[in-house]
Amino acid sequence: MNLGFGEIALIVFVALLLFGPKKLPELGKAAGKTLKEFKNATKGIMEEEKKEKAPPK
Repeated sequence: MNLGFGEIALIVFVALLLFGPKKLPELGKAAGKTLKEFKNATKGIMEEEKKEKAPPK
């Protein structure tokens, strides 16, 4: 899914219309925190799987 400049500009414009300039930074911050938590959780799961698959010594 490749988004060009036009598509990104349209998405930002619609977001500004829907949420307003004051609410948009808060939504971005919340989305960033959510993605960070998801990434950390996924990383933890991957590390657990590696430990389980490792041959015993």
